[in-house]
Amino acid sequence: MNIALLTAGGSGNRMGQDIPKQFMCIDNKPVIIYTLQAFQASDEIDVIAVVCLKGWEVVLRAYANQYNITKLRWIFEGADTNQGSIRNGVMGLLQSGCSDGDIILVHDGVRPLVSGDIIRHNIETCRKFGYAVTGLMCKEAIMERVGDNVQEIQIPRERLVRTQTPHTYTLGSLVKAHKDADEKGIDNTVASCTLMAKVGIREQHLVMGSEKNGLKLTRPEDVELFKAMIHTNPEPWMKQ
Repeated sequence: MNIALLTAGGSGNRMGQDIPKQFMCIDNKPVIIYTLQAFQASDEIDVIAVVCLKGWEVVLRAYANQYNITKLRWIFEGADTNQGSIRNGVMGLLQSGCSDGDIILVHDGVRPLVSGDIIRHNIETCRKFGYAVTGLMCKEAIMERVGDNVQEIQIPRERLVRTQTPHTYTLGSLVKAHKDADEKGIDNTVASCTLMAKVGIREQHLVMGSEKNGLKLTRPEDVELFKAMIHTNPEPWMKQ
């Protein structure tokens, strides 16, 4: 199976709102539903699992029913860290009878503009190489912050990648990575790709993302950008 594992376990402190950012309504639709609909619409995705903030599981299920998200099969409880939440989801899939060879797309629940092409290319790349990480090459001049200053870094810009999600692996490789992390005391990586790197996976194949997919709703200004994107049509004269 191809399984989307969405992370929606955070409290959204940086958004500064009264409800978690994944449940905020934008144009009368919850953010998490926009993300769920992207995977619901993909012919490549068989089922969906969500790692949900504790206490919001019933709300999530009600929204999924309201918006006819028929692929949502499992809801797992979130943890205090992103790594912990993903671990809960991975182990939950294992305990639910999923197979080691199932392909798991780990995706941010508040990254709603993932495209069908990105989903498909992740699955194809994982099937071929065993790993897939979505990202874009850097176009900005990247510097390192040291105190209140910035300093040049030695890695050429052409080699730097801004990672997005999905991060895609077989279930067996994710289970092994999280067990290895437990043994090594690695407990607060920010993403599955960095966890894999810390447990010894040196090369993870790149899937090109998009600027739209790069939008992760984290701060209030991201909401304005998201609304602009979903209400903007491409110029008819522009080549795609």
